[in-house]
Amino acid sequence: MNTTTYLFDLLKIILPAIIVGGAILLIIRQYLDKDQQRRLIELRLQSSQTTLPMRLQAYERIVLLLERITPNNILVRLSSGGQTAQDYHRALLTEIRSEFEHNLSQQLYMSHESWAQVKQAKENVLTMINKAFHALPNPQQQRGTDLAKRVLESLMTDEADPTAQALAFVKREAAGLF
Repeated sequence: MNTTTYLFDLLKIILPAIIVGGAILLIIRQYLDKDQQRRLIELRLQSSQTTLPMRLQAYERIVLLLERITPNNILVRLSSGGQTAQDYHRALLTEIRSEFEHNLSQQLYMSHESWAQVKQAKENVLTMINKAFHALPNPQQQRGTDLAKRVLESLMTDEADPTAQALAFVKREAAGLF
């Protein structure tokens, strides 16, 4: 037998084996990629089943926070009876800050934009109360009910609840989880 014929016969055997081996390698690689994608999807699904209830609870707590610091609600909850305007002012600010600090950890489960809206709402309420307090003539001699009236008046004249925008934003974002 001639060496060329021998090499040619060898190539006839090796070349199809290389082509078949390459095809098998390609099929195995595609299978492994698909399997890895499937596992990632399963892992994400399992993770979302765990975190979704926690995120929803965080949104619920933030909605509750916003509702509690809304001027109408906080004025009713913290009675101004028997307090000076200065004492009532201090009590309102302390209560708002306390409510906010109590819910600080909820920002982990919210988007940055949503949390920014919540912080802005808190600042808007604090600003409204501070402005109402400083608008009182001689605030050290006024009663707490005078401050409450001034806050409600400013709420009516502004026609904008300082927490409404944040509340709407948080509700929209929470609805997007489903």
